[in-house]
Parts: sequence; C-alpha cells; structure tokens
Amino acid sequence: MKTKFIFITGGVVSSIGKGLAAASLGALLEARGLRVTMQKLDPYINVDPGTMSPFQHGEVFVTDDGAETDLDLGHYERYTSAKLSKKSNFTTGQVYFSVIEKERRGDYLGGTVQVIPHITDEMKSKIIENAKGADVAIVEVGGTVGDIESLPFLEAIRQFRFDLGHGNTLYVHVTLVPYIRTAGELKTKPTQHSVMELRKIGIQPDILICRCERELPQEMRKKISLFCNVEEKNVIPCVDAEHIYAVPLALNKEKLDEQVVEKLNIWTKAPDLTHWHDVVETLRHPGHGEVRIAVVGKYVDLTESYKSLAEALTHGGIANDCRVYLKYIDSEKIERDGIDGHLDDVDGVLVPGGFGERGTEGKVQAIEFARTHKIPFFGICLGMQMAVLEYARNVCGLKEACSSEFRKDGGEPVIHLMEEQKSVSKKGGTMRLGANPCTLSKGTLAHDAYNTLEISERHRHRYEFNNAYRDILTSNGLVLSGIYKDKDLVEVVEIPDHPWFLGCQFHPEFKSKPLVPHPLFKNFVGAALVHRNTR
Repeated sequence: MKTKFIFITGGVVSSIGKGLAAASLGALLEARGLRVTMQKLDPYINVDPGTMSPFQHGEVFVTDDGAETDLDLGHYERYTSAKLSKKSNFTTGQVYFSVIEKERRGDYLGGTVQVIPHITDEMKSKIIENAKGADVAIVEVGGTVGDIESLPFLEAIRQFRFDLGHGNTLYVHVTLVPYIRTAGELKTKPTQHSVMELRKIGIQPDILICRCERELPQEMRKKISLFCNVEEKNVIPCVDAEHIYAVPLALNKEKLDEQVVEKLNIWTKAPDLTHWHDVVETLRHPGHGEVRIAVVGKYVDLTESYKSLAEALTHGGIANDCRVYLKYIDSEKIERDGIDGHLDDVDGVLVPGGFGERGTEGKVQAIEFARTHKIPFFGICLGMQMAVLEYARNVCGLKEACSSEFRKDGGEPVIHLMEEQKSVSKKGGTMRLGANPCTLSKGTLAHDAYNTLEISERHRHRYEFNNAYRDILTSNGLVLSGIYKDKDLVEVVEIPDHPWFLGCQFHPEFKSKPLVPHPLFKNFVGAALVHRNTR
C-alpha cells in the first residue's frame, strides 16, 4: 500500500495536546493492524533540544540511535510500536543547516536559495524519507498556527496535498473550545479564527479535534462544522481525560479512527483495544491501592522535565495493579532545611538524572536516608552517580568523595569525565547518546528484573563511574551488577543487604510503555508496595 500522510497541526494556544492526539491516533491505527511511523517538526532554530534548559523545553527524549529530540517522541513510542530515530524529529535549525551546507558545496548551481522551494523541499524530503515502509505516516507540526516561525512547515505540508492528492493526505487540526466560567458558556470563536488562519495559507482541515474541559453540545458541533467548512461527523470533541491513557479510547468512541481510514480509503480490521481498556481499568480501580514515591530532583516545579520518568513509574504501578503517587521534592530544600520530615511518609525514593552541581548534596542526603532506613531506592544517571558518591563517603570512609563534574581538582573523584569526552569542545550532540549493550551479573536485582544477562539501554551523559575506585567500593559491599564490556564501564550498581537499592547509568524510562512496563520500574514499584505493607 502506498504510504498515507496525516498532518497534525494545533491552534489557539500551545500545550493543547497535539502530541497526545497524534500518539493516540497512532495507537488506534495500529490497533487496526496498520504499520505506523511518526514524526515531529519543531520550528525553533536550535539544531536539537540537547542544549536547551529544562525550564524552557522540558524533557529531552533520546532514541536508540542517539537523537536528542522533543518530548513528544516519548509519547509516540509509549503509545505505539513505531521505531523512532534521528529521522523522526527535525527542527528549523537542522533544515537551514542542511540547505546552507548544500549551497556552500554548490549544489544549487549558482541559483538563488529561497524559502520556497529550497527550504520547503528539504522539509518534504525529510518527511518522505521518514515515512518509508509505513502504511501511515503521522506528522505533527510544532508550535501554533499563526506563529511566524511555523509558516515554512505549514507551506511544506500544504504542498503534500498538491503533490499526492486527497486520498493520500489528511489534515487534522487540534484546537481549543474554551469554557468561560463567568458566562457559563463554551466558545467556538477561537476555533473559527484558528481554522481561518490555516485556510489563509491554503490548508483546509479535514478533521477537527476540539479540546474542551466539558462535553461539546451537538449544536456547537454543528456551528463549528458550518463556520469551519468541516463535516459535522469530523468535528471530534476531546474532553479532558482522567488519565492520558484514556485518550485513545475517548477518540475511538468519537469515531476518529473510523473517519481517518474512511477519508484515506484504507480497508482495515476493527480496532482491538482490549489492552488499552485493561490499562485504564487498572488506573481507575487499582487492586492494591497506592504507593508513594519521592522524586528528589532539581526541576520538580516543572514536571515536564521528568515526563518519561513519571510515565514509567505509572507503568510500574500498572504492572503491580496499584496507583503511584509522586511526591516531588526539591533537593535544594533538603540542603537548606535538612532531611527531617521529607521522606518519612514515602514507600520508595527515586533520584533522577540532571546536570550541574545545584541540589546534588540534597540528593546525597536523600540517598543516605533511603539506604540507612531500608527504603527502596532507584537512582538514574546522576542519581546513580550520587549513590556511588554517598556510599564512598559514608560506607567506604572516603570523606572527600566527589564527582569531577563539580570539583575539578583534588578530592576523591569516584565519578569522572569519560575518556572519550576529554577532547570534546562542542556542547551540542556530543554526550554519550543512544543505546549501548550491558551485561548483567547473575543473582542480582538487575538480573531478576530483566530475566536475561544481556540488555540494551539508552544513555545521555558525559561522566562515568571511575574504575580506579572499584576495589575499595566492592570490598565494602557495593555490587557492580551491570558492565558495558567493550569499554569496561560500570552501568549498574546495587547494595545486597537492602530490600531494593539499585542505580543505573542509563535511562530506562525512555523504553517503558503502558502496555509493556519497563522491568526495573516494575520491580522498584513492587518493592515499594512491599515496603508500604510493612511500614
């Protein structure tokens, strides 16, 4: 079958849920037996989000092949089985960088390089390249219709209809129907204006997904249909959901996937959503109650910075038929106020990744509390490094134990800069990125979780366990349970005389899905559940 293209745009406001809508549609089409690929187009001029602050951008998601991408790719991978890569996300910066390189080589034969056709053709070629082998390619355009930086992307996707025709292209516009409390009314005018902006540049949406906080009355659907020139059956309400994993079911109930396959002339089987129903039922009515997990980090006011982490913990709850309540704790507050009172009511402690010294001593205090009070502990990336540092100081007697990320000279650098990073000067895209293999030791927590000795996980870091301190750490009881053998890098550490204490250098949260929870999160939440019942 020739690949069909679905383009998702958003209007009125940012953070309207285009990514979740795109991911949910991908899940529905896969449930119908179609091969789906997904792609995000980001209008910012940064080449990738790798050097952007979490305060501005939120989480940086990492693919197997080492791409640092927008967090929406995390939604795509969680909701679908699509294998995403560097081709699955591109930015204005990447497009212009590529076009300028071609111009410098003389590829354009002395012609004037312009936004149309050169920039838009480059965008189209990247979209087509990513779509190879798929029945349906779902392409989300970042930003909001009306933003000046999004115009080249919109022009590029407009041309797809001209190139491929109606039966091979579909435009889905996600918009807002706000409720004005003082008037007690839903308002359609923002949606009308948003569609008008699209139509000005030549895109007539085929389907509208109308985000609203309460039910959209039939008469309002008729009004939107009339003023936006969209069939009434293709005005799809999407009311705020109790759980984000209920969105595919809600959109299926409104027959979104049925309308999509009809408009694209695709014959499919009826969707099998049994597993999605099971997930939502567990979230709504967990059989084993709730566990409280403390997430001790430095970006706790911006939960988008830990998006994949939060979702992976939810998946761990699904696997254990329990609800996971996350208690975000600012590690700087621990530094300022002390540890007392912060972790007394939790069943597990997780210290996530991050960069920079700010708040790290608070993380060390939290890890010591979890270790000495026998609370299940999970450290990821920087969290694993701080666990090694805490153990070196308080068990091995290395009072000057430190990371060379924070202390350039002196001390005991139990964590140090990777050898391959010492000659790196550029910041963008130069960390250890993407999937690497790891060999686990038998009889360890890691081996018990994965039930295999050979694994592959994704990385994003520059600093690593210092092998010069292996002997003193292991002789004092620290178990190095996962090793990347080719470079002899320590990837997983554990403490055996503890209910559950594990740190990993990689980011397992990037590979967890609601239908396939990651084994480490499954076992960590399971250990927290046991701790809750004995606490």
